[in-house]
Amino acid sequence: MKKNASLLATAVSMCLVLASLSSYAQQPLPSRALTILPPAGLPIVPVMEGWYDNDDGSVTISFGYHNKNDLGTIVVPFGENNRIEPTEFDGVQPTFFDQTRHTGVFTVTLPENRRNESVWWHIKTGENSIFKVPGRASSEAYQLDRRPRPQGTVSPLVWFDEDGERSSGPGGIVTGLDERVRVGSPVTLTVHAMDPSERDPNDPRFDEPVALWVNWAVHQGPEAVVFERHESTEVVEPVAPRVFRRGRPPRQPEPQDVILAEGSGTANMYATFTEAGEYLLRIQVDNWPAPDSSEEDQCCWTNVYQRVTVLP
Repeated sequence: MKKNASLLATAVSMCLVLASLSSYAQQPLPSRALTILPPAGLPIVPVMEGWYDNDDGSVTISFGYHNKNDLGTIVVPFGENNRIEPTEFDGVQPTFFDQTRHTGVFTVTLPENRRNESVWWHIKTGENSIFKVPGRASSEAYQLDRRPRPQGTVSPLVWFDEDGERSSGPGGIVTGLDERVRVGSPVTLTVHAMDPSERDPNDPRFDEPVALWVNWAVHQGPEAVVFERHESTEVVEPVAPRVFRRGRPPRQPEPQDVILAEGSGTANMYATFTEAGEYLLRIQVDNWPAPDSSEEDQCCWTNVYQRVTVLP
């Protein structure tokens, strides 16, 4: 009899527990609405990528940015909302900010006797607060180098004229376009590039050459530029990286991209300007398809810049 009473009590207890759980399950869950970022009105964040120690005792500081807005390019002219201090270095930063993260788009070099100073980049967009970042060579954690990577990768060599100066690394040469350019008339832009990296010929990852990607962008200027493929440019399927990095899929070429599949060659691009004025174009050449090269690791790419005066 006692055993039956005990079993009955246990059954009643279980029913009460289940009823309680059922009642709780039927209660509405607290509201936890996801915060969806707006497509526009967000800040542009300046980034200090790191610094290079140069042979002459000077230091070169590399800067990039992150445009968090999804709706097109944002233009921030030089002035109170886009400035560098000390002011003698002002004017090298971009005024055109494309979407997402852009690594190492310009550099500032401090001479040896000023290597311990800070260079501040300030950016303000819309109603946002001013975002600013110091560039300084005070922390070894931010020190970058130009040495070959584990599989031998170094920054590409890039130049404009056949016998002209060759550039390597984020802080590149600046040249002017000799050709007269008018609004609405396409002009051909040309750069030459090669990958000087010395890699193990017995490594099966390098049975095929590492492709170079050439990208044109507006660094400074009054209006966007339309970039179009030149007929001399071979249409090349994007080359998948030797390794996948942080879940990123292979890059897809945009109209402003040229892929040099053999790791060297000449890249041509049509550019059409829709507004008169002074422009500074940035051409970035990278070998990120290599397994030891990526923008996240601050290697390996080269920037060069071309000034263009556009007449009405």
